[in-house]
Amino acid sequence: MVKQKPIIIGVAGGTGSGKTTVTRSICDHFKNTSVLMIEQDFYYKDQSHMPFEERLQTNYDHPLAFDNDLLVEHLETLKNGKPIEKPVYNYEMHTRSDETIYTEPKEVIILEGILVLEDERLRNMMDIKVFVDTDADIRIIRRMMRDINERGRTLESVINQYISVVRPMHLQFVEPAKRYADVIIPEGGQNHVAVDLLTTKIESIINQH
Repeated sequence: MVKQKPIIIGVAGGTGSGKTTVTRSICDHFKNTSVLMIEQDFYYKDQSHMPFEERLQTNYDHPLAFDNDLLVEHLETLKNGKPIEKPVYNYEMHTRSDETIYTEPKEVIILEGILVLEDERLRNMMDIKVFVDTDADIRIIRRMMRDINERGRTLESVINQYISVVRPMHLQFVEPAKRYADVIIPEGGQNHVAVDLLTTKIESIINQH
């Protein structure tokens, strides 16, 4: 059980920017501290009331795709030292799964996702707001490799989705949220100096608690 209110760190950035690498670096650094990572992707809205054909049209890069009401509620619950049942998203059925993950509060909570800085309610709950800033050409290459190798997508489908959805949503919602960040990390997890500075800042906040 966590004796004090947890520290909440938001890690945002575009698709393929290296958010997950930064988050893992923080987790590795604080091995002796209880750290919980919450991915915003787990909080896509339940679409079970919609026909499957309509679900296929979902724009997962738009703020309205996320159930931030539930995410805020869960973060408040964790801050109050109580466990949550974290939702699970079924990407094959394009809706929320019936399964949940029992999740207990930790000393440090890292909230990671492309749009975690876009919502003012989420920002107000964060002790540190981080934006991972990586050039667009690097991000699209990383996304191509991931979607083709891990998700069985074709090159053409990845490019079409990037041009029609991912890039416009990035320019409209993700990039503007960078102005809310306390820390901007260029080139993601490869920027070891920036990650070290970030972990030092997190340590100082932990020690002040």
